[in-house]
Amino acid sequence: MSQTPSRVGTVVTHRRYVPYSHAHYAGNLVDGAYSLGLFGDVATEMCIVLDGDEGLFASYSDVQFRAPVRAGDLLEITATLVREGTRSRVMDFAVHVVGRGAPTAEAPGAAEVLDPPVVATTATGTVVVPPASS
Repeated sequence: MSQTPSRVGTVVTHRRYVPYSHAHYAGNLVDGAYSLGLFGDVATEMCIVLDGDEGLFASYSDVQFRAPVRAGDLLEITATLVREGTRSRVMDFAVHVVGRGAPTAEAPGAAEVLDPPVVATTATGTVVVPPASS
C-alpha cells in the first residue's frame, strides 16, 4: 500500500517592487492591506500548484504588522503550507523587506539591499479548494 507524501512544508515565494503610486501615507508608507493582497497572490499560486485550482481565501486567524512597508521597497512574500484538510489549506504568510529605496540629492534612484531583511507583516490564513475529483 502506497501512501501519498505530505505536501505540508511546501513554500511559494514571490518578489515584488512597491511602486511609488501605492504610497498612501506620509513618509511614502503603504497601507497594510497591500500586504494582505500579496498574501492572496501567493495563496492563489499555492492552490494552483497543489490542487490545480485558484482556491478561495476563507479567513485569517492572525495578522501582525511588524514594520512599515514603503514605496520603493523590494518585497519577498512567502506562503508555507502548515496544515492540509480535505478541502482546506492553512498557510503561514510573511512579507520581508529585502531592499529599500535610499535616494539622495546626488543619486535620486539609489537603493540598498537589506541584510538581514526586515519582517514587515506576518499572518496565518485558510483557503479552500473544490473537492478532489476521484
